[in-house]
Amino acid sequence: MQKVPNTLGLIELRDIPLREIIPYIHWSYLFMAWRIPGKYEGIAEAVLSPEEERNWLKNLPEENKAMAEEALKLYKDALDMLEELESQQALQINANVGFYQAYAAGDDIIIDSGNEKVYIPTLRQQKASPEGYCYALSDFINPAGDYIGVFATTVLGVEAFAKEYENEGGDVYKDLLVRMLADRLAEGTAEWLHYKIRTQYWGYAPDEPEDISEMFKVHYQGIRPAVGYPSLPDQSVIFELDPLIQFNQIGIQLTEHGAMSPNASVCGLIFSHPQSRYFVVGKIDEEQLLDYARRRNKSPEEMRKWLSANL
Repeated sequence: MQKVPNTLGLIELRDIPLREIIPYIHWSYLFMAWRIPGKYEGIAEAVLSPEEERNWLKNLPEENKAMAEEALKLYKDALDMLEELESQQALQINANVGFYQAYAAGDDIIIDSGNEKVYIPTLRQQKASPEGYCYALSDFINPAGDYIGVFATTVLGVEAFAKEYENEGGDVYKDLLVRMLADRLAEGTAEWLHYKIRTQYWGYAPDEPEDISEMFKVHYQGIRPAVGYPSLPDQSVIFELDPLIQFNQIGIQLTEHGAMSPNASVCGLIFSHPQSRYFVVGKIDEEQLLDYARRRNKSPEEMRKWLSANL
């Protein structure tokens, strides 16, 4: 069994300061979303002065400079946008995180909230990982008794702020930028929250330094697989998590397809096991689909829709 969380049950976090989240923005993903390839390490220092900018560009390979200049412009515009968002207090950043007793039963995770038991069937890889093992998320929960975390983060106010640009003649660039920044802020809040979980709320790694660059490299204990992502591909699991997270408390509505509204939202599970790792479930066969449908108490036809990418 892993360490008992310092706080059991649901923790509500409201109006998280934007200034706290900005350092946790992974800028490479903004560039990727804008279809600007490359990582552009050191870009934060390049905007400190014109001289720093010249030196940064000078040290890049000639073939990368055009894209780098585009990335630099986007980065500057994003910083200006963040300043405007902060000065106008345009956004509200919220999060809920809950810690509960749990245990594994085969490939299922059973979470005990104290009021009810929530069953989270997981899928096991059919192709072995480089370590020679076929992983399922249930492997990281002790069958004899353990703990698990659930979380959601969201950024509210994006639509109202973006509408101002529509009213000013339709500035498509700024409208798109604020929406993409909101996505990055939701992910950044998840990164910020996960650090708080490891060091404070759960506290299984209390001495971990706040080194954000190492966090981006996933150099920490535990994982936070998001619903719908490669190790937890069944988006319908989000409905099972609702009683544990209480999405509506932080302004998230779930659509019939399991999507979160607003779009700038993230939710998932928290595992503290020192050997837990991210992995890709990948393709599953008909036998596994039928078994999973049985464990989800759903028809095979319904589960085919939710798991179409894995078939």
